[in-house]
This record gives sequence, C-alpha cells and structure tokens, in this order.
Amino acid sequence: MKNNEIRNLSVEELNKQIVELKDELFNLKLQASLNQLTNTARIAQVKKTIARMKTILAEKNHEVR
Repeated sequence: MKNNEIRNLSVEELNKQIVELKDELFNLKLQASLNQLTNTARIAQVKKTIARMKTILAEKNHEVR
C-alpha cells in the first residue's frame, strides 16, 4: 500500500488495517519458524507497511490536537 493510499484512510480504518497486518505478520513468522514460508521478503514488507501506517496515524493524531 502506497503512502498516499494510506493517507486517504480514516483513523479507524488505519487502526483496523494495523491490527490485520499484525495478525498477518504473526502468521508469517509462524510459517517461517515451521519452514513453510516461501516468500520470506513478505515479512519485511508487512513490517514496513505497519511502520508507515503508524507514522501516518501519529501525524493524524497530532493534527487533531
């Protein structure tokens, strides 16, 4: 997901997406530990997307104050 797509999401949608991505990250790590993960680069992609979303969420929360 690109930055401008993330910026268009509401705070509630961002929180929902972050929770979903954290669940996906947990499942990916579990698969990696069981040697069932084929695309190991996906873990890094999900981590970076979560970080982007948290950064934009913090910016939005700062604007509200």
